[in-house]
This record gives sequence, C-alpha cells and structure tokens, in this order.
Amino acid sequence: MRPEPDTRHRRGARRAEYSPARSPRCPPIVPADTSPGTHYPSKPGRPTVNGMSAHPDQSTPEPAAPGAPEGASAQRDQNAAAVGEADLVRTRTDVPAGVRDSGGTEVDSSPGDGGTSAGDGPEPAATSAREPGQANHDEEPHAAFRRFMATGWAPIDDALPSRDDCAPYAAKRRALLGSRFPTDALVVPSGALRVRANDTDYPFRPGSDFFWLTGCHEPDAVLVLLPNAAGEHPATLYVPGRSDRSSSAFYADRRYGELWVGPRPGVPETQAALEIECRPLTELPEMLARLAPGNTRVLRGIDPLVDRSVLRWTAGRSGDDRDQQLAQTLSELRLVKDDFEIARLDEAAAATARGFTECVAEIGHAIGLPNGERWLEGTFWRRARVDGNDVGYGSIVACGHHATTLHWVRDDGPVRPGELALLDMGVEGRSLYTADVTRTLPITGRFTDLQRQVYDVVLRAQQAGIEAVRPGASFLDPHRAAMRVIATALDDWGLLANGAQASLSEDPHAPGAGLHRRYTLHSTSHMLGLDVHDCAQARDTAYRDAALEPGMVLTVEPGLYFQPDDLTVPPELRGIGVRIEDDILVTRDGWRNMSAALPRSPEDVENWMGRHPSN
Repeated sequence: MRPEPDTRHRRGARRAEYSPARSPRCPPIVPADTSPGTHYPSKPGRPTVNGMSAHPDQSTPEPAAPGAPEGASAQRDQNAAAVGEADLVRTRTDVPAGVRDSGGTEVDSSPGDGGTSAGDGPEPAATSAREPGQANHDEEPHAAFRRFMATGWAPIDDALPSRDDCAPYAAKRRALLGSRFPTDALVVPSGALRVRANDTDYPFRPGSDFFWLTGCHEPDAVLVLLPNAAGEHPATLYVPGRSDRSSSAFYADRRYGELWVGPRPGVPETQAALEIECRPLTELPEMLARLAPGNTRVLRGIDPLVDRSVLRWTAGRSGDDRDQQLAQTLSELRLVKDDFEIARLDEAAAATARGFTECVAEIGHAIGLPNGERWLEGTFWRRARVDGNDVGYGSIVACGHHATTLHWVRDDGPVRPGELALLDMGVEGRSLYTADVTRTLPITGRFTDLQRQVYDVVLRAQQAGIEAVRPGASFLDPHRAAMRVIATALDDWGLLANGAQASLSEDPHAPGAGLHRRYTLHSTSHMLGLDVHDCAQARDTAYRDAALEPGMVLTVEPGLYFQPDDLTVPPELRGIGVRIEDDILVTRDGWRNMSAALPRSPEDVENWMGRHPSN
C-alpha cells in the first residue's frame, strides 16, 4: 500500500501513463473537511486474419467520418491543413540520413544508391536533425557502407503470431466503451517514448486505458473507434511499421532500429495477435483530419503529438469537458474486473509473495550493509523482472523510524537488529496488472512486546476492514471499520483527549473530530488493477461514494505511525511504524484475499522468518 496525498479527486489531471517509474502511493489522506476516506486522485502479401484485410499495409480509401454534420467538409479541409502528416510523425532526433521516421515513413528505401521512395521527396542532408542538447557521436554512414548493409541478409520471417489471450476480452471492452458514446468517434493513444537524457529513453509502458482496450504494448500506437450505422464502433489500430531490413532504419535509427533495440511487431503481426484491424501509423493524420470535431472524443495527456493535433481543431469549443467524460468513463468501466483481469491479478499476487519470501531470506545479509534497505529493494526487483514486467510502483523498504514516513522510497537506510522493517511492494505482471502488498516484519525474527502490541492493533483493524467488504457495501465501509479499531486503541492508550467516538465523528467541526488521523493519516483502501491506484479518473459517485460490486479489487491497508519527534506519544512508541496490506477481491458472497499466501498474524510472521537461519 502507499498512503495517498491530502487532496480531493481531481477532475482534469491525467498522469502520463508512459512515465518511467510510478511513484509509490498509499490510500489517500482523509481530508479534514470531508467524511473519512477518499480514493487516490492522481496516484511502454499476408494471409487473411479472422476476416480482416489480407494486406493491411496497403492503403484503402476510408469512408467519411461518421457523425459529421452537413457542411462539415469545409471543416474537414481545415483540419487536414492543420493536422499535417508531419505533426504525427515522431521526430527521430538522432538518426543519420536515410532512415524510416518513427511513424514508419520511409526516408531512404534503397540504402546505398542515394535514391528515394516515391513521394518522399529528396534525400535529407547528410547531417542528422537533432534537438538542442542531444548528442550523436556516430559516424554518418557513407554510400558504400549503406550498399553493404543493404545486402546479405536472410529473408524476413513472415510467420504471424498466435492470438493473444486478451484479444476477446479487449474486444468486449471496446464494444462496451462504444455503447457509452454511440455517435462519437473515440481516439485513445498508447503514448510515446519519453527521453530520460539525451538519446536515452525511459522504459516504455503503454497508457493503461489504451492497453485495457487493445492489449498492445507498443509505443506510438493510436486506437480509433468509429461509429457506424449499425450502432457499433469498429476499431482501427494505427501502429508504426517495423524498422527491418527493407530500410536503412534497421541500423541507422538508434531509437527504433532493430539492430539497436530489437524487432517490434508491425502492422500484420499486431493485427494477428490482437485481432484488431491495423493500419500504418502514417495514415493516422489523414484520419484525424477527417473527423468531425463535435463528434470526436480524445483521451488526452498520453501522447503529446496527438494532443497537439487535437488542440488545433478544438480551439474555441468545450472539447476539454467532452474529452474528460471519455477519461472518466474509461476509469469507471475498469472498476469491475473480468475473469481475465482477475487471473492476472492473482498471478501478480503470487509473484509478489515469492518476492517477499526472498526478501525475508535476505534480511540477515542486509543487516551488515550501510544501506541495507537497498539490498532488500533490489532483491524484490529481481523477482519482479523475472516473473513479471517490473515493480508496479516504487518499492517502499522502510526500516526503523523510516517506517513512519508513508512514502519512504529512498530505501537508503540501514537494517538494524531489534527494529521493524515495513515492506510495501508489488509485482507488475507481464500483462501490466499489479499487486500491492505490505508486511511489517521484526528484523531479528521476533517482535518485542511493544512492537507486537502496535502490530496487533493494526492487524485487528485490517481484519475488520476486510470483513466489511461485500457486494452492496459502501467503498468507505472498510475504512470506517478499520478506523473504529484504530481510534479505540488510541483512546485506550490515552492519546485521544476527547475519546474515540468524538474522533470518529464525520462532522469536521465537532470537538476532537479526526484526531486519530495524526497517527494513521491515510485512508484504508484504493482500487487495484492495471494501476496501483486504479481508475483514478472515475467520478466520486462511481467510486468513493459508490457500492462495492463483485469483480472489484481493492486494497485494505490500515497503519499506525508514531513519528520520532511526536511529543504527544510516550517515548517508547516514537519511531514505530506498522502497516499491513492485502489485495481483496469482492465476490458474490463476500470477499477473497488474493495475497493470502503471505503470513499476517504475528505468530505466522515469526515462524515464516524463523525458517530462514540468517534471521
């Protein structure tokens, strides 16, 4: 789990989903002027395939965009002028002359002879076009070298991949989304590579909404759903072409060339795997130019080039509200998981359990290091990379008083005997669904009496929260149940001047209301799925203030944190932080703990650690 910031659900903010490393988060801090609990606001010639075009690389005339009002042709002409092909072609800022641009447009289709492909115009100058500050120390390829590189390669393997398991589920999701906007064209981009420094990119992760609708992992792709007269939304996925041996891009393009970064699927490969009609990305600008602005919604904040093109033809109209409705609807549709998603979340939880067990086995080694927290973080990361795609968020390894910092992601402190280690980590599977689990462990294998006293309270609070999960219950019910246990214990310890009931009052103006939050601060639950804080764009009426339904997955993660400098608590409590978190599936008759493989009770935790002699 990760504590979430003290801010209400923001309507317009969309996190860049291709961000390199998702920051860790816990459930949101409960605003003082609202009822307890709020969800997290912000927290990469073919044969015919299933009846689709046998030659998807060949251009075919597109029908007029549906929903266009009478006289919209002039508007489309303006759009075409504003949204030129160059606007949606990725700038290869470090590529020598004679390459394929990022949209798949061939600049030099006959390496070595200095020729150009039809319609591409003259060959670019020999010097590379680069953005200021981007270094390129490669030698420019001369004509003889390009001729040599153009020959001597084995034929390209034309074998198409088998259907991805997610394809039928993604098709149902697209149909469901289309039914919510029956007359509108919908544009959902994957996202673009993001520069870390100079010519080095962050690892790419596609936007979660795009991936949910397609199963496509590739950057630069754009999904377009166009309504037809039958009330359906046939999908077209625009994807870049391969940087294979047909162009000098395969060796000259540092960002996409196959000799630099390996092969990526092209149009026919993507179509076969995902069972979506696919077109070359170079055709996208023309498609966008022909859409009727008043009947088009775009998922913004994911791909800067798509955003830039949209801004040109949405200026002066209320496109932002229409586009935000698309973002909200996608989040709300993703709240209830289908069978495929639940299976992927189970896999992520199982991999996470293996990672935790390996960390427990390494605690003894970490004790001798000045930054032993990093050793444990690296141990878990290795498991995440072996069993999945990556960690689902920045791992929290917080030992000693660091456990009282809700988002301790520096992970650079020592692991000291006698203290507690709070581990908040989750494996993101290859399907991009993530687990989110927290365990607090006694570093030497046994809790002290005081540590166990605090741990027992948090465990009882968590169990109360879990047992409040059921269909029809409010999303806030687990939080309220957990806080009743927390506040009662704090009152018993003499830390609440006005008592537990006063502190639990949902009237922010009542004397003593909310004082228990000083020691727990964050809410108890958030939704979980493709994002660690899933469905963040959903409206409060569909999420925070809504009833739980079968298929929803949420965390239950109460905690107690006594700061080292908190003079309101006895000295012996200062510096102790405990959090316990599990991933809970709402079932038809209650709940199922998806992360139950990891011990929770203090006795089971001690036995677990005792099985590793180094502890």
